[in-house]
Amino acid sequence: MFKSRNTLFNRYRSIALVCAALLGTLAPVAPVFADNGPQEDATPPAALVKHRDVSVGAQYDTTHVYVASADLDAFVTSFLATFGGKASPRAVFTVTPTPSKTASQYVQTPVGMLSVFGFETPIPYPFGNERTGYLVTDIDDGVKAARAAGADVLVDPFPDPIGKDAIIQWPGGLTMQLYWHTKAPNYAPLQSVPDNRVYVSRYEANNFVRRWLHFSHGKVVSDNRHADAGVIGRPGQTIREIRIESGFGRMVVFVTDGMLPFPFGRETTGYGVDDLGATLERAQTAGAKLLVPAYQGATGKTAMLEFPGGYIAEVHDGK
Repeated sequence: MFKSRNTLFNRYRSIALVCAALLGTLAPVAPVFADNGPQEDATPPAALVKHRDVSVGAQYDTTHVYVASADLDAFVTSFLATFGGKASPRAVFTVTPTPSKTASQYVQTPVGMLSVFGFETPIPYPFGNERTGYLVTDIDDGVKAARAAGADVLVDPFPDPIGKDAIIQWPGGLTMQLYWHTKAPNYAPLQSVPDNRVYVSRYEANNFVRRWLHFSHGKVVSDNRHADAGVIGRPGQTIREIRIESGFGRMVVFVTDGMLPFPFGRETTGYGVDDLGATLERAQTAGAKLLVPAYQGATGKTAMLEFPGGYIAEVHDGK
């Protein structure tokens, strides 16, 4: 009887030891809903090839605005009445590598630049999806640097009437234009550098930020994992908010679950102004709609405007 019990005990003991050994070889499992999100990218940072900084300056960043050609005048007039500045003469160009035609104007304001397009033909893919244009010192070097940092190239470099362009896309879906001018432009620094407002999921946030920093040679100014979500229309909740600065200007990355009330996520740029109340009054007088009244956040007040033609912009206190 005792021998039988000993045999049974030894058998269970052996099974337990085998199970323990197997468990010891397994990697620990991260919580499914960790604040960081799941592991986004297993590639070590050292695997990214470093390229020189190809940025030129924030005053050369342009937000791309697509409006119906019939709305061009109303939009440009309203935007300039709100922020000041001037617009280039309007001209009709082909700005895509395949046949198309668009009326275009360049709008310079103290708080940011715009490239405004009013297409007179259907818009070839993927144009219209890019949010901003960034001037680079050399288009081929810029594309190589973006590729080395993990960006996809949606449109290879092609000539336009005044230089060359390419369209790239980052993990998380951010699409932008890189451009180069045959004759280098020379603009004064902005009074206030605008924010490129980027929305990404928690699944790609770390991956995107690491790769953007690698390309832009930028730095994280702040990374608040419990920021007030009221700034994106969800008061009483928190989000992760990452602020980045580089030679390409400022970027604010909102890490969200994608459940955004209108119009958040539709804006591409945030403009800092000295007097938010006066700016909102000028905008409404000039035909813009106040979509979201001023909201008091941790760093100041923020509001959302829609200009004639449908362009949506965030406006906030400060420079």
